[in-house]
Amino acid sequence: MEGAQRRLTTLPGVGPRLAQRLERLGLYTVGDLLLHRPIRYEDRTRLRPIGTLRPGERVLLEGRVAWSEVARGRRKRLLCRVGDGTGQLDLVFFHFYPRQAEHLRRGTCLRCFGEVRSGYGVLQMVHPEYQLVTPGDADAPAEDALTPVYASTEGLYQGQLRRLVAAGLALLPEIAPERLPPGAWLEPDWPGLAEALRTIHRPPPDTDTEALLEGRHPAVRRVACEELLAHHMTLRRRRQALRAAAEAPRLDRGQPLAQRLREGLPFALTGAQQRVDAELAADMAQSAPMLRLLQGDVGSGKTVVAALACARAVGSGCQAALMAPTELLAEQHCRSLQGWLAPLGVEVAWLSGGAPAAERRAALERLADGQAGVAVGTHALFQDQVVFHSLGLVVVDEQHRFGVHQRLALKDKGGGGAEPHQLTMTATPIPRTLAMTAYADLDVSALDERPPGRQPVQTVVVSGQRRSEVVERVRAALDEGRQAYWVCTLIEASEEVGAQAAVDTAAELGQALGEHRVALVHGRMAAGEKERTMATFARGEVALLVATTVIEVGVDVPNATLMVIDNAERLGLAQLHQLRGRIGRGRAASACVLVYHGTLSESARQRLAVLRETDDGFAIAQRDLAIRGPGELLGARQTGALNLRMADLHRDADLLEAVQREGGRLLEQDPAAAEALIQGWVGEAERYGQV
Repeated sequence: MEGAQRRLTTLPGVGPRLAQRLERLGLYTVGDLLLHRPIRYEDRTRLRPIGTLRPGERVLLEGRVAWSEVARGRRKRLLCRVGDGTGQLDLVFFHFYPRQAEHLRRGTCLRCFGEVRSGYGVLQMVHPEYQLVTPGDADAPAEDALTPVYASTEGLYQGQLRRLVAAGLALLPEIAPERLPPGAWLEPDWPGLAEALRTIHRPPPDTDTEALLEGRHPAVRRVACEELLAHHMTLRRRRQALRAAAEAPRLDRGQPLAQRLREGLPFALTGAQQRVDAELAADMAQSAPMLRLLQGDVGSGKTVVAALACARAVGSGCQAALMAPTELLAEQHCRSLQGWLAPLGVEVAWLSGGAPAAERRAALERLADGQAGVAVGTHALFQDQVVFHSLGLVVVDEQHRFGVHQRLALKDKGGGGAEPHQLTMTATPIPRTLAMTAYADLDVSALDERPPGRQPVQTVVVSGQRRSEVVERVRAALDEGRQAYWVCTLIEASEEVGAQAAVDTAAELGQALGEHRVALVHGRMAAGEKERTMATFARGEVALLVATTVIEVGVDVPNATLMVIDNAERLGLAQLHQLRGRIGRGRAASACVLVYHGTLSESARQRLAVLRETDDGFAIAQRDLAIRGPGELLGARQTGALNLRMADLHRDADLLEAVQREGGRLLEQDPAAAEALIQGWVGEAERYGQV
């Protein structure tokens, strides 16, 4: 929307104080204002006879004042009775000025709007909006369109919002010119952009307002489609810029080493792993840097796919670096890669912030001179003193847990002007329709197949009133030589309270299960202590690990076959699924017990039911999208370049394939139109796409 980036302070009457209130709603520009959808509509287009009114209706009426008085009692109020020949109704004001009582004298003609309520023998309107109508204007027409009601904030009134929206609409079509080729891909009954915005804010009286509010109306669909197109092209252009900005080494000589790795594995790759490996090999053989996101459910085998990519890098004469968010997870990756790559003559260097100085110094030297082909570590990898001989591949696990600048710092270690290929991995799947738009700057691969031998996890939901039964179930598992987790969620929005809950639970279970060793980890423990405790559990020295959600990522203990999640109703689907993924990692049958307390809300009931029905992470992500919406599912990625106002990625999923197709066509065949759409819709926010 060209010109839509005009600041709201350029509109008449918008001073610093009003601008500040508008900013609380995320409204900074005229475009923001026009994309601020009404939450409901009021019909002020026709006058209703008083005799036809029913309680609960919001109506426009006109009548003459029969009498008015200030009634005194427990609470002073101004009462004013109006009639129109078909009936009478009382106007009630609890807050009023003396002059207001003078205005509402007998014989005055009023036009009022408000909600009709039951009264004492006569209907009422409490604090209606009203205006005096002079005898000459008594037949003046009502509004010609439905009246919008907007989400607001303290100190910002509906009248102000409507006035500002009207000022914005007056600038159409100047700020919303048609940029899309007519009939190319839009539905034939969709209006133009300017007409669509007018319909959303000033719909004619016969408009299907339910369709408008639910986003099914052609006007909303038309605007949402263009917004999705602009944001999609922003991310695609970001990808093009990243790929064109630097040249990456062609890692096309590593197939023999990767093949030796595959032949040495004690298991066969799944079809999904083979497919993704081929996709990575094709990307890495190009001179344009690979920008790929690998989605894989918990236990789907992402690490071996990353190891194959590392082998291709080393076999092509370059180095690879794998970064993980926690020391425990990084150490597990290191052990796996050493086990697979060391027999092939590939040295894997371990870089940890807690490693002894001499060991760390030796690892740095071997990376700098190229003797170590692969580096594995946490944030220690992107410190200044870490220098690579020839970094060709960067793998970032659980990429959402790292800041943008941390990821860039590792990427910039390519040296010599070369850009390393980038593979980011996540165990939190995003539904395909959402990924098409949210990750248009990345190629997306999915490991959607479970390795053979993995047992499905049986999930049950029980009330906290059956806690003693749950404790006995834990005892039975431990007596069989198995290990278990007991997860304590945060009871309040306080890490301290959550830690205390875990401390109390650990003490209680330690006493109840005295013959078995119980250990405790929580977020307020020192990092070293936490890592050591989790390591003792991984070695089998601890039978039951009581923890907060710090164990969501990074624990791989095949002997752990039981997990209890206390207060499970307080967690989202994705987090519950991630926690459950800590068990079922061996060949023994595993079970997850979701313990809830109190009465379940409808949303909590839905979440727990989904967990009970399936352990497919992609299916769970799709249900999570339906329950929570895309904003929470994407987290920080909603910031900036994907800050949608009119569109909804779940509701408008059927538009995304057309958006993807048309976005590619415009960028290639009509870059000027693409630029205009991006600047009109995204404007300054595109700067977020440059990081």
